[in-house]
Amino acid sequence: MLEHEYQLAYFQKNGFHRRICTSCKMPFWSQDAARQSCGDPPCATYEFIGKPVTKRKYNLTEMREAFLRFHEERGHKRVARYPVIARWRDDIYLTIASIADFQPHVTSGVVPPPANPLCISQPCIRLNDLDSVGKSGRHLTCFEMMAHHVFNSPEKEIYWKDRTVELCHEFLTKTLGIDGKLITYKENPWSGGGNAGPAVEVLVAGLEVATLVFMNMQLDPQGSIELKGETYSLMPLRIVDTGYGLERLVWASNGAENIYEALWPDLLKQWKHLAHLDTQPDARLQAIQHEVTKLAGLQSVDTNVKLIALRAEVARKLGAKGIQVTPEELDRQLRPLENLYALADHSRVLAFMLGDGIVPSNVKGGYLARLLIRRALRLIEELRMDTTLVQLLDAQLQALSKDFPELRANRDTMMRIVDLETERYRETIEKGTRLVQAEAKKLGKGATISVDKLLELYDSNGLNPEIVKQVAEPMGVKVEVPDDFFSQVANRHSSEKRGAKAQEQVPKELKALPKTKLVYYENPLQKEFDAVVLYAQGKEVVLDQTAFYPEGGGQPSDSGFLSGRENALLDVTRADTKDGVVIHTVEGGKLRKGDVVHGRVDWGKRLAHTRAHTATHITLAASRRVLGNHVWQTGAQKGADVSRIDITHFKRITDEEMRQIETLANMAVMEDMQVEKLWLDRDEAEKKFGFQLYQGGIPTGKVVRVVRIQEFDVECCGGTHVKHTAEVGPIKLLRAEPIQDGVHRIEFSAGMAAVRRFQERDVLIQKAAETLGVTPDKLPLAAERFFTEWRQLRKQVEELTELAAAGRKGKLLAQAQLVGKVKLVVSEEQATMEQLLTLAGELVKEPGVVAILGSAKEGAKVVVARSKDVDLHAGEVVREASKAAGGGGGGKPELAQGGGPDASKLAEALQVAAEQARKRLG
Repeated sequence: MLEHEYQLAYFQKNGFHRRICTSCKMPFWSQDAARQSCGDPPCATYEFIGKPVTKRKYNLTEMREAFLRFHEERGHKRVARYPVIARWRDDIYLTIASIADFQPHVTSGVVPPPANPLCISQPCIRLNDLDSVGKSGRHLTCFEMMAHHVFNSPEKEIYWKDRTVELCHEFLTKTLGIDGKLITYKENPWSGGGNAGPAVEVLVAGLEVATLVFMNMQLDPQGSIELKGETYSLMPLRIVDTGYGLERLVWASNGAENIYEALWPDLLKQWKHLAHLDTQPDARLQAIQHEVTKLAGLQSVDTNVKLIALRAEVARKLGAKGIQVTPEELDRQLRPLENLYALADHSRVLAFMLGDGIVPSNVKGGYLARLLIRRALRLIEELRMDTTLVQLLDAQLQALSKDFPELRANRDTMMRIVDLETERYRETIEKGTRLVQAEAKKLGKGATISVDKLLELYDSNGLNPEIVKQVAEPMGVKVEVPDDFFSQVANRHSSEKRGAKAQEQVPKELKALPKTKLVYYENPLQKEFDAVVLYAQGKEVVLDQTAFYPEGGGQPSDSGFLSGRENALLDVTRADTKDGVVIHTVEGGKLRKGDVVHGRVDWGKRLAHTRAHTATHITLAASRRVLGNHVWQTGAQKGADVSRIDITHFKRITDEEMRQIETLANMAVMEDMQVEKLWLDRDEAEKKFGFQLYQGGIPTGKVVRVVRIQEFDVECCGGTHVKHTAEVGPIKLLRAEPIQDGVHRIEFSAGMAAVRRFQERDVLIQKAAETLGVTPDKLPLAAERFFTEWRQLRKQVEELTELAAAGRKGKLLAQAQLVGKVKLVVSEEQATMEQLLTLAGELVKEPGVVAILGSAKEGAKVVVARSKDVDLHAGEVVREASKAAGGGGGGKPELAQGGGPDASKLAEALQVAAEQARKRLG
């Protein structure tokens, strides 16, 4: 279909021949006229293992520098890497390719690229092959995609296919010294993310080392170009999207038995010692691993069935070479190494994830970080290593610090996060074991825990499927763990799930209106304005211009008044925006198209919102300075009285940290810093301020509004703000609480609302001081004294209660009914729940007793307890009794409590409890 796209002048002039692969029937280009294979496994095997293809060996630093310098010398500008967390995207969490750095705004032509042409080496993370890492000899979750990109426009073309292939071939042959006859260019059109184009896969001695994509098409239902079952039309831009595998090129230059030994030889030698594995070179083991990697390159190893088949094939191949080994011996020898390789990979990706600010949690990118942390912890346990994940991560940071010093800058925070996550992992196992036991008991012997349930147990409770298996199978419940379990988990959480939005019916007249002129940007202090009505339908009114701020960015809309025809005063209750058109909701009158109106903003409300919005930026910046650079805003709501900001953080915010944040925020206010509002081209804003701009969300369009508080804070923001920080007034932090795992909410007040909070607190302190009969400065000592006295009195009351219970105990036991050999005590008491529990506890200290006690104080209360030697589940008895009282209850087998709101049902509840006890004891 796209054959003409590959008829390149470069191929024709440089002795390339187009052939059809005898195995896969795909076309490819090669300078070897006799070549019959495209060179892409399974059509070919790895030919470079044990036979490096470059003129010398390279490590990661050397290969990266060789690539970037090569392209710099040929007119490309070197661009620094982007974070591995895609802060500029709202559709993916992690950076999965170098082109993702420039999507969607550059690739759509909305903004220019940071350079054109450019070259970059971008760390990327992909978790879709997570279960193959370590086993296949080639898979990684974290890799660097070296690339040169060109963005050709209709007005200016820099270079296209011929030059792209020429640069690739020159780098591989001239710079690296690879024999040109070992290189094949396989035709394989690319599509993804709504775009497509011709592409060639670049293969060297059986290893794919690069892909050259020529993105020139976009999805179009009316398009005339068909590709892979879709129709496309040509794009205005023509984009060169290349991707070279840094790690694969290093491997090809090294010829090691697998990619892991090629990348981290020194690190793996140290870690093998920690895992009690042989660190001496072993020719037999290397021969085995050579064969494993070669065969794994021909097939997938993401399931246990495939892995077993691979082991058997390796054993057969080795036997033919005189190396006798069984598949079982292979498994015993290779599995620890495979686990160690996976651990090296996972600790490396965690260095990037945590170093770039991802906080482990149960959502988004934080979920994926926690997934890898817990897999790494499990691998350390299986390997029985004499180390911790903190120490391994520190070793990776040390190894990465030369090329990525910025990762090392966040070391202390990263270590605290991993320490805390390790502790949480242990707690999860302890709690989860009980959960699995309960689930297995509920299912019963012979049942199977489904894959969906396993995924739920991992998602909701963090339970590794192997732990589920260890607990459930001894109880007779089967657990079948899918071999690609963790890949399934990762794929469920790798991108933003977008629910289908309800189609809003927008009138045609509204769609045709021009964008509303926003007076509040031109003159933020303008309280009144005149405007012309462009649209009026029911309560909805659109004006040609407005000073009313529409709801957005967590800031509520303005309200106020419109003076309409005949001077009628209309309430403006809110304002919203749709495609740049501000729609006012009005009450109390009618307006017509063409009317001239006078608007007046409720300035007290606007000023409160404005102060709160600037205070939000100040509080966020102060939080980052106190808690760390990992803090990132996940949500905010500004209010006239109380506002809130939600931030990522790995542990509960302490009172001392709250005081530090509050102090820093108020210092920023008192310094009276200028609050600038700048309209900048997006690319210029990103170059000046980085991705911190997107703390409050990702705006659309070429031009963005940036709010900058000198060197203290900078964010993209469309809200209203003061001119100088002193106008905010005091900021009072009210409380901090976790709202979900890894996300914490800080509530605060600003301006006059903060003054009211201070006054309210003063009133509370004064009242408390008056109650205790002391001055406010003596309140802490007085409170401590009264509390000490209260505890002493409470202890005396408890002792008296126990004495009373002991006295009551004899009488109740004397009146007890015998059910077999068990004394059944049933009694209604005039007591609180606490007193009932105390009395029940005294009764069952005696052997062979079941106590059923009730009270009609504040509803019907029931307590059931039994001695240790009695076979009865108190929780089940209470549950039935509580139903009779119109409520609920439960508890442990030895002690339970419950009841209902209707005190008149107590007698019936006690009767039901007694019947249930007799039934179970009988």
